[in-house]
Amino acid sequence: MGDAGGQGTFWLPTPLVFRRSIRPMLLLTRTPEAWHRLSQLKATALPGILGGKALHMRCRLWSRQGSAETGRQGQPQGPGLQTRLLITALFGAGLGGAWLALRAEKEQWRLQRRTEALRQASVGQGDFSLTDHRGQARCKADFQGQWVLMYFGFTHCPDICPDELEKLVQVVQQLEAEPGLPPVQPIFITVDPERDDVTAMARYVQDFHPRLLGLTGSAEQVAQVSRSYRVYYSAGPKDEDQDYIVDHSIAIYLLSPDGLFTDYYGRARSAKQIADSVRGHMAAFRSVLH
Repeated sequence: MGDAGGQGTFWLPTPLVFRRSIRPMLLLTRTPEAWHRLSQLKATALPGILGGKALHMRCRLWSRQGSAETGRQGQPQGPGLQTRLLITALFGAGLGGAWLALRAEKEQWRLQRRTEALRQASVGQGDFSLTDHRGQARCKADFQGQWVLMYFGFTHCPDICPDELEKLVQVVQQLEAEPGLPPVQPIFITVDPERDDVTAMARYVQDFHPRLLGLTGSAEQVAQVSRSYRVYYSAGPKDEDQDYIVDHSIAIYLLSPDGLFTDYYGRARSAKQIADSVRGHMAAFRSVLH
């Protein structure tokens, strides 16, 4: 608008022009992305009174700087990916090792508790006097210092006794194949002394393992050792050929080097399960005689 004196005119920015001028400036107070958007505005869109071209150039420069700073901020800081993976792997391995050690310690504690409970049952107490398949007298003290797996049965057994003795032999063979483990002595005690004399026992045990020891004796001697290990047996009626079946308990007994009853395994236990159990008892063994 002109003045009253008709002198040269000048223009004041209208509210519309002012709003258009201040909006780009407000964008400058926002994030680096705002600088980038502002730099896309044409210089002609900015009012001349604000130095549109200079502001446009300055905005483009600020936009590039903001993008560079954003890129630097986006880069990973601290250790690299390989280092973090290595640290994670080492930490996981440490936790795994601690868990395995704790589990092994818990298993030893469980076996020790089980052994103590079985000892309190007074199984296998006292000595015995029998004769092996070579005709040599044997007593319990002869096996002290050795791990023993022992089975009660009879040579005329049609299927169960051969199967259980074969399983016992598999356990012994698995343990023999592991260096550093003490040897295990396999023993077969008859519950049919009437038919299982020394000769019959010698003929029978040779089919299983060269170290399998067959033990027999008089009816009284066999009854005494059977009672000691809580083994039930009873001869059935004889047929016309004077043949008969002996009904008896089915279990494999484990004796420690102290000669003490340590564990037993029924028919449901596999050779691998028994071998694993024997290994555990060997690891947890502490002699009570010294």
